[in-house]
Parts: sequence; C-alpha cells; structure tokens
Amino acid sequence: QVHLVESGGGLVQAGGSLRLSCAASESIASINAMGWYRQAPGEQRELVALITSGGSTKYADSVKGRFTISRDNPKTVYLQMNSLKPEDTAVYYCMFLVRGTNYWGKGTLVTVSS
Repeated sequence: QVHLVESGGGLVQAGGSLRLSCAASESIASINAMGWYRQAPGEQRELVALITSGGSTKYADSVKGRFTISRDNPKTVYLQMNSLKPEDTAVYYCMFLVRGTNYWGKGTLVTVSS
C-alpha cells in the first residue's frame, strides 16, 4: 500500500506563490507518473499537472506558464505555483500511478484571496 502525504498548502494573496510537496511513505519502484489534481467546491476533480517516469510533463491550460511540476527522487513530487489567482483556490491532491494503479494523498487546501 502506498501512502502519500501532501504539504505546503495555505492562504496566500493573489499574485503570490506556494510550493506543494508530496512524499511517499517509502521508496516505490515502477512509478509510471506523478501528478497533481485539484477540486474546488462544487466542482469535479481536475488534472493540474503530470510528470511521467521519463520526465515528460503535462499541464492544464489554466496553469500553463504559472505552475511547474518537478521531482527530485522516486518518492517526492513538487508543484511550484506562481502568480496565483483566486480561481486556483481548491484542495490539491497528489497522485502516483504505480503499475497501473492510482494512489492518492488526502489533499492540502490552497486558498487564494483577492
């Protein structure tokens, strides 16, 4: 069982920055991809950013040029969020795709005030 723990959420003013981190409880072999999703109140969960085992990245159009996904070892993935907007307010979840199975963290709340 893979356990993921997110950190770095909080309250920030519009235009500010936050860096989210997601760490697995142990080193994991065969990670196919790592990603960040978000869910705003009353909305469906949506993909924010994804990074594959090969290093390819994918971003939602709404965050391109503002957010950057990265990883520094097999256990940790980051989301650098710059130029935050009130519409970025949501619970952010990290996801690891391991041998065809999605594992999720419990989420961290990001609130952007106008």
